[in-house]
Amino acid sequence: MKNIISDPLNVINVGLAKFADPFVAHSVPVISCQWQPPAGGVAETAWQLAQITNNPIVEAANEIAFSRYLEANPILTGVGTAVDSIPGMGSKQILHSGPPVAWRDMCGPQQGAIIGAILFEGWSSTAEDAQKLAKNGDIELTPAQHLNAVGPMAGIISPSMPVWIVKNEMLGNLTYCNFNEGLGKVLRFGAYSDDVLNRLRWMADVLAPVLQEAVEIMGGLELKPLMASALHMGDEVHNRNAAATSLFFRKLAPAALQGSADKAQISEALSFIAGNDHFFLNLSMAACKSMLDAASGVENSSMVTVMARNGVQFGIRISAFPDRWFVTEAPLVEGLFFPGYTGADAAPDLGDSAITETAGVGGFAMAASPAIVQFVGGDVAQAVENSRKMQRITLGRNSAFTLPMLDFAGTAAGIDIRKVVDTGILPIINTGIAHKDAGVGQIGAGLTAAPLECFTQALRALYYNLNT
Repeated sequence: MKNIISDPLNVINVGLAKFADPFVAHSVPVISCQWQPPAGGVAETAWQLAQITNNPIVEAANEIAFSRYLEANPILTGVGTAVDSIPGMGSKQILHSGPPVAWRDMCGPQQGAIIGAILFEGWSSTAEDAQKLAKNGDIELTPAQHLNAVGPMAGIISPSMPVWIVKNEMLGNLTYCNFNEGLGKVLRFGAYSDDVLNRLRWMADVLAPVLQEAVEIMGGLELKPLMASALHMGDEVHNRNAAATSLFFRKLAPAALQGSADKAQISEALSFIAGNDHFFLNLSMAACKSMLDAASGVENSSMVTVMARNGVQFGIRISAFPDRWFVTEAPLVEGLFFPGYTGADAAPDLGDSAITETAGVGGFAMAASPAIVQFVGGDVAQAVENSRKMQRITLGRNSAFTLPMLDFAGTAAGIDIRKVVDTGILPIINTGIAHKDAGVGQIGAGLTAAPLECFTQALRALYYNLNT
């Protein structure tokens, strides 16, 4: 006790921040250690967590799932029409982002995008009639994830729309994503004006054939090396894709120019891509989906394979239960708003693009993209810290995706529901912010996190599966 009183003190504070106040008041150096009870303080869930932490059955399953994710090699193999390319898609079906949601419960941007898709397909000539078709159940509305597809924001894919086709070379699983329309008033934010519909028709009639032939001439394109290079050039391949789009353009343009399409149409197609820094986003999403689908379906694995939102609910799926959603209310996004807009104008979190974070890029790789903080808020130190923090809730690192600012360490990957519930650290997501009303468009960008409730639901399900 004499030494404690007389010697200089250095204090580590565990628990409430106020515990440190008396020491701070007397100029004693204090390091605060963030800590909270596991499972949000719910004793029953904490006990279940304890039972499956270090469980050899779960550990073995995770080793299989994570290795399949790491070994996956997504290759862009083609471009096709959704109804002809996506197995199980019907001729009067529309795919949307996030977990299942009924028309009456959908957010404004998603309803607007479905109206636009109905008009694009020619199933109706007016927005009013299109709304009636959706409301009456004449159109089948299905989560894109159920058919191995993904889409940003509203995530709409209708039968006549062109899609990317990505194949995992290792297991042969196929994934799909729609094309990126660019910024401004676009379908994915719920806009369906004539200029939006005309752009979609041009993408189907002109852009898609040019890209289809170019991909055939290239003989396919490995996406992982391209994404890895983009991470070294300042992208995180979710909200910043300037480098990835440029790298893709360099591969695509020579092949497109060898194609048989009219040269004016080739020029239009290449100019459209060159003017859209986000063009690669949809390919990044399809690649990430391909890698995570490879890890899906491993019995007793606690690895997260899907994080998605529909503007109403946030949902996850884990490897052990590939066809089951664990959902809760979608959070709002904190970030930077465009002039004239505030948080009161924003829709809750929306889109399938969190598949990038699920695969260890996007928000998990913000240390690679210092410039992203100008778009989503925060500072460079926070971006680096976010990438470090994600290492505490993942099964390992992906050495294929390295981060220069972390001494080229691999990105944190393989979100483990057990670690999320234990630490309370939530997977970080950087994302665009949509206006709550259809058609207004993007009003900002920022950061959010996957809600804890999804992970506690999944953990309880895994516990009961192991004990029944």
